[in-house]
Amino acid sequence: MNKNYYAVLMAGGVGSRFWPVSTSSNPKQFHDMLGTGKTLIQKTFDRLNKFVPTENILILTNEQYNDLVLEQLPMVKQDQVVLEPAMRNTAPCILYASLKIQKMNPDAVMIVAPSDHWIEDEAAFEKDVTTCFSKCEEENALCTLGIQPTFPNTGFGYIEFEKGSDAQLKKVSQFREKPDYETAKEFLAQGNFLWNAGIFMWSVETIVEAFKKYQPGQYELFGQGISCYNTGDERAFIQENYAKAENISIDYAILEQSKSIYTLPATFDWNDLGTWGALYDKLEKDKNENAVVNAQTLLEDAKGNMIRSPKGKVVVVDGLEDYIIVDKEEVLLIYPKDKQQDIKKVLTQVKEKFGDQFA
Repeated sequence: MNKNYYAVLMAGGVGSRFWPVSTSSNPKQFHDMLGTGKTLIQKTFDRLNKFVPTENILILTNEQYNDLVLEQLPMVKQDQVVLEPAMRNTAPCILYASLKIQKMNPDAVMIVAPSDHWIEDEAAFEKDVTTCFSKCEEENALCTLGIQPTFPNTGFGYIEFEKGSDAQLKKVSQFREKPDYETAKEFLAQGNFLWNAGIFMWSVETIVEAFKKYQPGQYELFGQGISCYNTGDERAFIQENYAKAENISIDYAILEQSKSIYTLPATFDWNDLGTWGALYDKLEKDKNENAVVNAQTLLEDAKGNMIRSPKGKVVVVDGLEDYIIVDKEEVLLIYPKDKQQDIKKVLTQVKEKFGDQFA
């Protein structure tokens, strides 16, 4: 393996649209959502570990998930778990991790990847990432993997790239916010738009220089700790200073300002597994289009349902179509699939009425 290859695995999110399985104390990346025998974070780690050395993979997560990370990834050492003492969006934590990596290896190139994506063709993923790594080693480029849109999705941001080039990596014109349906249809018709998957590659030198240029305040804050990083003094510095960081995404902080952004249209299937419906799309179905995880089912006049229960539990469904049915310990969710985006709202109502122990 190339010792200059590093990965930052983003594992701090809550995944509230996967409630009641995903909760603030045990979010979706730590669950076997697909019924494969491995959790999402384990599958993501294995995918990266095919070409990134084990010791070069950092797990970026919230303090409260430290024990879950170490339990599910026993090959990882404590100093590979980069803990955020406060929620400050993606820019501060990426800068923090990048400075740590730069101190370990100034020649490093790195991938920033979410821990909860579904990618089936892992060989194609590796090929695409290493293609971007080569670009990043040769020039001061910030690269992202873009996903070929299959329908006018309004739930993703889009990457617009320059037309007219035969180059494998396309120069990015601009990042576009989540569009309405008509705008999304226009994007697809134009042919030079990709879904933004939030998978980024760059050299540590390039990303740190970008922060110096576009986010000098952030760089100054985290730059003060360079002498502490990867030492026993790091934790105290981060505890004292992390919450002072501006709450801003890497997209706003760097990518929308830089003129050296390139995108590679991904050659693998991808799903961000952001909702029960997205999970349903990726699971095998029975003859009536029901998708089942873990449960033993007796189904009558049941079509298009997403059913999940504890392993081996018997679930009987009669007369339901296009519902999400999730049984987890003290919570049972039976909810229309076409209202799945409202589950986040339902969770808030549950917390208000019954308390945080159910959330």
